Amino acid sequence: MTEQHKGMLFAFLSYAIWGIFPLFWKLLEHVNSIEILLGRIIWSFVFTTLFILLIGKRKQLIEDLHYLWQHKRQFFSLMAASFFISINWYVYIWAVTHDRVLESSMGYYINPIISVLFGMLIFKERLSRATMAALCVALLGVLVMTVNYGQVPWVSLLLALSFATYGVLKKRIVLEATRGLAIETLFIMPFALMYYVYLYSNDTMQFLHVGWQTDILMMISGIITAIPLILFAKGAQKIPLYLMGFIQYVSPTITFLLGVFLYKEPFTHVELFAFSCIWTAIIIFSYSSIHEARKRHTLLLK
Repeated sequence: MTEQHKGMLFAFLSYAIWGIFPLFWKLLEHVNSIEILLGRIIWSFVFTTLFILLIGKRKQLIEDLHYLWQHKRQFFSLMAASFFISINWYVYIWAVTHDRVLESSMGYYINPIISVLFGMLIFKERLSRATMAALCVALLGVLVMTVNYGQVPWVSLLLALSFATYGVLKKRIVLEATRGLAIETLFIMPFALMYYVYLYSNDTMQFLHVGWQTDILMMISGIITAIPLILFAKGAQKIPLYLMGFIQYVSPTITFLLGVFLYKEPFTHVELFAFSCIWTAIIIFSYSSIHEARKRHTLLLK
């Protein structure tokens, strides 16, 4: 197996795991969404830090923290990134445990397009005509959902916007994936622990109070958060960016199929039209991205 094939396999596995996350979060739907989030933050920090120590990367983790402390702009950017990824995690968990799986899949479908829009607005990147067309078609899909629901599909938009903002904040911060997750969760850990104290003082904490199955699932949430991230990091090192961009649609596609066929969420002609707009936008966007990447590659060879 070539290095590129290995990279494709790692990338596919990471997005496939992210795609089947609803199966796991559904097992915890009897737990309040905010407590699931708190557990995910705490146990992600615990298990990623243990993993870093076990593979002998303690020195590199300390060096990362020292570097961030010396470079305050990156320090606060990563702190803000940890805040936005926490929002993203919470909205996703809430959506899955409140039968909004289809809306969550739409959020991750439109996320790459929102990221491109952010690139234009923040980094002054130029958009091709094809990308502009993709944005307009995706916007039509969102408008159709808005009219149908009588309200903005806030789950989809908040997921897309929070993850796109997270990507913008991390654009200039290069950290190895596992150590990056440990530091990001470290930033938000004090708030998670304080909120747990609040839940305990109000007798509403469910961890250690419902059953050992729930406790184990809460702890495992930290492991399943780290595994796809590590696979993603390994895959991203071995394959071109445009190929990674294409593979990323594996995740929302799996989530979409779960929402329709397993959880039987409503999927009328209106939802079909809205998702068709999103899928059309993705096809336009993906074709444009691959075409531009190949053109740049040809120019480099010359």
